[in-house]
Amino acid sequence: MNFQQRKNKILAQLASRGEVDTRELAMALDTSEITIRRDLNRLSDEGQLYRTHGGAIPVDQPPLPFEFTQKATANQSAKDNICRQAAALINDGDIIFMDCGSTVFRLCQFIKNRKIKVITNSMPVIQALQNTAVSLNIIGGEYDAARQAIHGSMAIEHIARYQAHKAFIGADGLSAKGLFAHSEKEADMALALAHHSHITYLLCDAAKINKPSYLHFAPLETVQTIITDAALGQLSYCKKKGVKVITV
Repeated sequence: MNFQQRKNKILAQLASRGEVDTRELAMALDTSEITIRRDLNRLSDEGQLYRTHGGAIPVDQPPLPFEFTQKATANQSAKDNICRQAAALINDGDIIFMDCGSTVFRLCQFIKNRKIKVITNSMPVIQALQNTAVSLNIIGGEYDAARQAIHGSMAIEHIARYQAHKAFIGADGLSAKGLFAHSEKEADMALALAHHSHITYLLCDAAKINKPSYLHFAPLETVQTIITDAALGQLSYCKKKGVKVITV
């Protein structure tokens, strides 16, 4: 396959998914990752895409901040498997909450063509889902540039006006004691989303399981289902709390 053929396939996938991953492209096009990186660099030089850590996004989307991109691409394969499973639980017509977590962000690529409404405080989620089949409701409030998200009392009031079918939230740590976060702002937002949703799903990769962090902000029962790549045995305490665990 020559460059022009690879270029057409890369740009087609970029248009349909809103991002491309170097490793996935190499497998799909049956070529090396070195060749794909070279192709992406060439297309970036031509102004046809933005290069990111591990892939690329369309030129009509501003590049995500480096810190957020690092978090979103850490344990990327596991996060994508988690989000692929989460997307399978979403039905057309659903109203869903999405928080500003880096794992939840990776759900975007799997729901772009769904006729759903997303209510979110995450700027990367907004960027990824604009100009797609998804209808967006943007939570208003105080902008946190470091986290690329909206927080604060006005944001909490905004959420309280709505009721979602499903909420998808993240956490910085999880144990039998409950959910943990590095930030009070993010903890408050996650709680608000959970309180105004019929079902709350926690998307959590194995690196965060049984690793409490700075702030214990909610009991385990705040969520109804945990979707994770961790071994089921690591979360045996969830059954006692009535929390379902889906492993990927």
